[in-house]
Amino acid sequence: MDMLRKWAFEQKTMIVLLFVSSLLTGALIIGQAYFFVTIVDRVFLKGQSFQEIVPLLWGLAAVLASRAALTYLNSRTGVKMSSNVKRRVRKMLLEKYTKNPIQAAIQGQSGGKVSVMMDAVDEIDSYYSKYIPQVIHTSIVPFMILAVVLYEHVYSGLIMIVTAPFIPLFFIIIGIKTKAKSEEQLDKLAAFSGRFLDTLQGLTTLKLFGRAAKQRELIEQSSIDFRDATMTILKIAFISTLMLEFISTLSIGLIALEVGLRLVVFENITFAAAFFVLVLAPEYYLSLKELGSAFHTGRSSMGAAKKVMDELAETEHSVIWGTENVVNMPQIELRSAGFQYGEGFALKNINVVIPPKARVAIVGRSGSGKTTLLHVIAGLFDPMEGKILLNGRTRSHYSEKSWFDQLSYISQRPYLFSGTIAENIAIGGRYAAGRDEVEEAAKKSGISGLVESFENGYDTPIGEAGRGISGGEKQRIALARAFFKKPSVILFDEPTTGLDLQTERILQQSINELSQTSTVITVAHRLHTIKEAEMILFLDKGELVASGSHEELMESVPEYRHMVSVQQGGGAE
Repeated sequence: MDMLRKWAFEQKTMIVLLFVSSLLTGALIIGQAYFFVTIVDRVFLKGQSFQEIVPLLWGLAAVLASRAALTYLNSRTGVKMSSNVKRRVRKMLLEKYTKNPIQAAIQGQSGGKVSVMMDAVDEIDSYYSKYIPQVIHTSIVPFMILAVVLYEHVYSGLIMIVTAPFIPLFFIIIGIKTKAKSEEQLDKLAAFSGRFLDTLQGLTTLKLFGRAAKQRELIEQSSIDFRDATMTILKIAFISTLMLEFISTLSIGLIALEVGLRLVVFENITFAAAFFVLVLAPEYYLSLKELGSAFHTGRSSMGAAKKVMDELAETEHSVIWGTENVVNMPQIELRSAGFQYGEGFALKNINVVIPPKARVAIVGRSGSGKTTLLHVIAGLFDPMEGKILLNGRTRSHYSEKSWFDQLSYISQRPYLFSGTIAENIAIGGRYAAGRDEVEEAAKKSGISGLVESFENGYDTPIGEAGRGISGGEKQRIALARAFFKKPSVILFDEPTTGLDLQTERILQQSINELSQTSTVITVAHRLHTIKEAEMILFLDKGELVASGSHEELMESVPEYRHMVSVQQGGGAE
């Protein structure tokens, strides 16, 4: 992959070091063969004494030690290069995720993102620690050996030239298959990681609804799928290794046969030359075999790299912010605003002015764009078309911190951080938390009675490692955050969905109180919530069909009238 190579060759010092060490390694391999052949020739054919070959033994020992040192240096250089690239890629992914953390959360399955950032990036390791060093090594050492063999015995060199291409040809064919299977393996791993993490996070809910056994079966199947994908890659690797060994062994055998015939039958080559060629031949094919193994791991890395690059290349709609502060309670205006998810749903041509302290309900059928519009108003997305104005100026003039200091967003499933109830209430506050203010906010949200019934009161730990909290209790803690923060704008995304009537009544009272001091914009489906709104935005298929009070829409918009009649007929209210 071009990007992998680009990242590698940007580390020029490492690449130069690998080239130099490969040149020296090639020279040492030839030197090692020379010393070994010379020692054998002098001892067994020329009958020299041990004292006479001591200098040659010292030379051989020095060559072996130097070769071991260079092999270690080569390995360390590859590992260092890999470490640099992985650190860089993880930083790029982290910057992408942290640049728009809420968008990343909206896109779902944090387990999949963790898998890409940890497992997929780790899979890139072998490309730099093994493949790149071996490619450089193989591009130098075999040619040095081939040149020496051609000089010593041209026919053996010709056999090497003819047989060598079969090794790279074979591992290229195998590598193409490996890359596809590696991508499949990473997909299975990401699916398994995502499902496992999501199951852990929702384990209590699964047990409450008796779905734990079913989820266990799904996790087991994901695990089996990942195992099967891994075993397929290992099977390809073993077959590849077998064929590489077969080709190299056959090639060395041909050289040995040719050299043996010329030495014994034709007697036109010396023992030293024949032995020298036979010692160098395995080194020649060893480099090619190691490239084959490295190529296999490199193709696996390319599958992981593709997954990382797809993640980095994924289009994101960054919100543009400025430096000014939102001073007054903002008037929010959407002027021809539009937003689109990929090739699918589109929110288009929204024109509306929301004055300060207005109480607004966004209504419409499921999939009409209510939550998307709320996200755009909240500043989680910038409109792709048109613009959003705050007090007559585009939102991009104002700083992100200033805007979110003025805003509270309460979703259907508020998130509780691992900590005490008091810490969770105070977490979004603009000022230092005082216990009196926290307790006052809890009282206004209707959660104080429940909290005081706990043994540790407001110091009761909740969140991932703490006491379990119901959906209605989470909503009231989220409302307490809003009371504590005192924002200018509060956004509710169907806050009463799935709650019992008593909890819903408490929430409704809290919302009524918040609306006295803040602009309240609610994605609503309950009829009484809709009726209490001063302004209703009626959406259909991503378009603002009409806006006005309940009475105005009942008179002028048949679709709205039909929606209300359906709710009344269904016994909504």
